[in-house]
Amino acid sequence: MEEDARLRAVVGLAQAMATAQRSRAAHPQQPAHREVAHAAAVRACAAMDGSFAAVSAWDRARGRLDVLANVGELTEDENEFPEDESYPVHDFPEITESLSERWPGGGEDTPQAWVETAGRRTGLAAEGPCPPRVAALRRRGRGCCVVAPIVLHGRAWGELYVARAPGAPPFDRSDVDFAAILAAIIAAGIAQDEQLEEVRRLAFTDQLTGLANRRAIDTKLDDGLARHRADGTVVSLVVCDVNGLKRVNDELGHEAGDRLLERFGMVLSLSGATLPGALAARLGGDEFCLLTVGPAADEVVRAADEVCRRASELRDGEGVACGVASTGDPIGVVRSGARLFRLADAAQYRAKAARARKPVVAGREGGAEDPVVRLADASEASDIAAEASAQPRLGDRRHFRGHVPDAPDSADTPAPDA
Repeated sequence: MEEDARLRAVVGLAQAMATAQRSRAAHPQQPAHREVAHAAAVRACAAMDGSFAAVSAWDRARGRLDVLANVGELTEDENEFPEDESYPVHDFPEITESLSERWPGGGEDTPQAWVETAGRRTGLAAEGPCPPRVAALRRRGRGCCVVAPIVLHGRAWGELYVARAPGAPPFDRSDVDFAAILAAIIAAGIAQDEQLEEVRRLAFTDQLTGLANRRAIDTKLDDGLARHRADGTVVSLVVCDVNGLKRVNDELGHEAGDRLLERFGMVLSLSGATLPGALAARLGGDEFCLLTVGPAADEVVRAADEVCRRASELRDGEGVACGVASTGDPIGVVRSGARLFRLADAAQYRAKAARARKPVVAGREGGAEDPVVRLADASEASDIAAEASAQPRLGDRRHFRGHVPDAPDSADTPAPDA
């Protein structure tokens, strides 16, 4: 490949990885580095005139090489985005040292790329065959490959692997040097992706409990309701208030209050773990929620009941008030996340007002005539009227108290302080 073409390939690789990072930002639920690794593999395969390319990451804790993306001509046992394709590092003696060495200065001190062929070893590393790679080339019908370590923060992070078909010109020294350059560009892109990942993690994570935050819930809720509208997937929301937090803060100090919140966060996370794909979050203060997309409403109610039971056993706490709203129950049409939140909030308010030890579930006491649904409807009407008259909005669940004439009788009893 001519020098100008290789320069264009390097620029194209950097641009493709940047585009993948923007795509990842728009879809935070995607696995970390997957799209960036895929973009890098596609560009590297084309730049090296390869028939196949892969980008892999080394998991030091497990001692395995995890494949993030495969591109090009795939065999039956290869997937573009493999779920569990990994290989023991001890099968590749040429990279074993790379896992423990550091190259803070980069340059000539960094590990070099090398070439393997299906017939014999022609690389720059120590002489002698590398059976696993050679066997893989033969098994998958490939003629040769070039392997370039990806070094991040002075330590081996993974590798770029590019193969050519049998009969194609084997990789030479200039190809090896170029593969090392591509690996360095990929390392820079991965480093930037890690920084963005940390920013995303902070943006979607509650710092005190480590749970998701409101932004993360809103994102997943919007996606879940899109699925609900498309195919009827059940979307459920459990909203909880930790009772007695103000008393704990006043009598035992805010550190004790924080510990109570952390312990409840663990309770919510453990109970949510029984539901596939559940997302536990702290919305702020003493407010938490659990969002599920897929599990039946009854399963979610059972998990919410477990949350209440476990919360009642927390030291210094006074249990929780818990409300559930699910599209699997007769709650009417749910066109927005705000509507589902309003229903769950109304159910939670009713649980708090009645000092219920179990969750209150919207729609299970008469459908449209259900007191929780009526409470949510009245709150929504209040919000609409307030918006029209530029008055303060009453839709926040803390404004349910004393403002809704159709609230259940138990609501007339002042709720205990949060």
